[in-house]
Amino acid sequence: MKLVINGQYKPIDDSIISVSDLIDSLELGVKTVVVEWNDQILTKDLHSTTKLTDGDKIEIVHFVGGG
Repeated sequence: MKLVINGQYKPIDDSIISVSDLIDSLELGVKTVVVEWNDQILTKDLHSTTKLTDGDKIEIVHFVGGG
């Protein structure tokens, strides 16, 4: 399947079925992410139950500390 992730079309393995699976597969290495799925902000408790389909638009923002 293909998703639009942060504005770019990306092929995604069909074994990735939920937003939570997608986050894990991207190996972001961060604990806090904000996910927008098809123009809706998802709370963390919805990540595992929100199923992905071809063409979904995903925006992922994570926080990076620095000094």
